[in-house]
Amino acid sequence: MGYLKLFGIALAASCVVDLLYLLVFRRRKRVSSGEKAQKGHVIHKVLFFPDAQVSCPRQSQPGGCKMRRCKFTHDTTSLSQLKQYLCSAKKTLDLCVYTISCLDLAKTVVDLHHKGVLVRIITDKEQMEQTGSQVWYFRSEGIQVRHDNSPYFMHHKFAIVDNSILINGSFNWTRQAITGNSENLLVTNSRRILRPYAEEFQRLWNMYEPGLLKKRREGSEKFLKDLKATGTSNGMRQ
Repeated sequence: MGYLKLFGIALAASCVVDLLYLLVFRRRKRVSSGEKAQKGHVIHKVLFFPDAQVSCPRQSQPGGCKMRRCKFTHDTTSLSQLKQYLCSAKKTLDLCVYTISCLDLAKTVVDLHHKGVLVRIITDKEQMEQTGSQVWYFRSEGIQVRHDNSPYFMHHKFAIVDNSILINGSFNWTRQAITGNSENLLVTNSRRILRPYAEEFQRLWNMYEPGLLKKRREGSEKFLKDLKATGTSNGMRQ
């Protein structure tokens, strides 16, 4: 009777071990499959400039370029890949760029705006007033553009596509950056890396709200005026 009892306990223990093994094995298999599926969607891409040849601006349009003797290249370039990532936007495109003067990239952004993508742009105040700046083009098309109000540079150069793809690097949106300068861009969909950029964009967007900028400027002017009046009344100024 004792042997039968021991045998039953051993058999039950063996069944439990087998069951646990199957559960762990299946779980690992599911995790492994999930990791493989996730890995297939990971984006870690580096783009280097300058491009050896200038990409055809019509290549990204529906149907591509139809010119028989086009002087631009239709091969893959860093610019064409950048435009491809930008054009993947379905809902939102947030741009935080020091200077934007490249008409080709500006048209890409405007086209996205016309397709219903919510575009928000932050740029440097001094640069937006330079010759060739596309800021006024954006605003004439109804795109929201905000800027800093500081003697220092708003020197960021990053874009966020659909809050899921980050494009960041030394690259300014200028023709010189495309064809002349040594520049780089990192494209990634890592949430851990993207999240702080998205938070920083929203922080700056709120900070540069036009009404708040006006209040800050008026407050600074009032402070200086009061300081001047106080100094004069105390005989500090003649």
